[in-house]
Amino acid sequence: MDTRLKAIQTEAQERTAPNGERYTSLSLAAVHKGAREQSCSCKDVELTALQHAIIPERYQRSLGTTGGADGQVRLLQSRAAVIGLGGLGGLVAELLARMGVGTLVLADSDNFNVSNLNRQVLATEENLGESKAGVAAKRLQQVNAAVTVEPFQGYVDADNAVELLRGCQVVVDCLDNLKSRYLLQSTCRELDIPLVHGAIAQFVGQVSTIFPGDPGLEAIYGPLEEGKDKGIEVELGNPAATPALVAAWQVQEAIKILLDTGTPLRNRLLFLDTEAGTCDIFQL
Repeated sequence: MDTRLKAIQTEAQERTAPNGERYTSLSLAAVHKGAREQSCSCKDVELTALQHAIIPERYQRSLGTTGGADGQVRLLQSRAAVIGLGGLGGLVAELLARMGVGTLVLADSDNFNVSNLNRQVLATEENLGESKAGVAAKRLQQVNAAVTVEPFQGYVDADNAVELLRGCQVVVDCLDNLKSRYLLQSTCRELDIPLVHGAIAQFVGQVSTIFPGDPGLEAIYGPLEEGKDKGIEVELGNPAATPALVAAWQVQEAIKILLDTGTPLRNRLLFLDTEAGTCDIFQL
């Protein structure tokens, strides 16, 4: 018997799920113990456990969404990118880590400043001045040590975008300007990667999932025009709650893509207006 599997089986315990069903569980302490004793990563331990129907306890409440252990294995073996780590991206990155997406590429060129404190979940009074990518990487390792985090502090541009995104199964657009968004979309089209777009302003937010070959951002914003770069959020502002709403939708879209389940918002735009209390979907 495989040494790692034998050690996992020794540590495994029978538990009862909230719905009354019995399952075999592996505690977080056992995951870390196995990684130390077997000289491997926490991800390796969790994958071995899941592949033998032993559920790392951190994922037990996710199984209804992932479709069981096989779906969780698929997430742990996935690679996703979050571009922009502000109001949207910080929460997107953390939620993907909590779901157990195995490798996360995180990119942002900025450092945290005081104006970020109202909405950016990774910003604290103690880390002002620190790089968003660095803070995100540290936070995600605290949230889920099984996730491999690849932080990039810098602008995503024509020189580095392809290399940065290569191998990803999904990219999440959490940017704040159209020029960068269009470049990201172009790169995703070149690499045949779905892109989950999100944007917010004041009480409103929007989400759309763009597959290679779809009209995409052009159907939402029209052709990219010189001098037309920032969105309406520059005038209306960025509150605390709206980014959280849109980030949650973006994460669900990304998870659906990674698991090949459900119906993505493809060629559709979800438009949330929390001031009016409405949620509409427009065909693109």
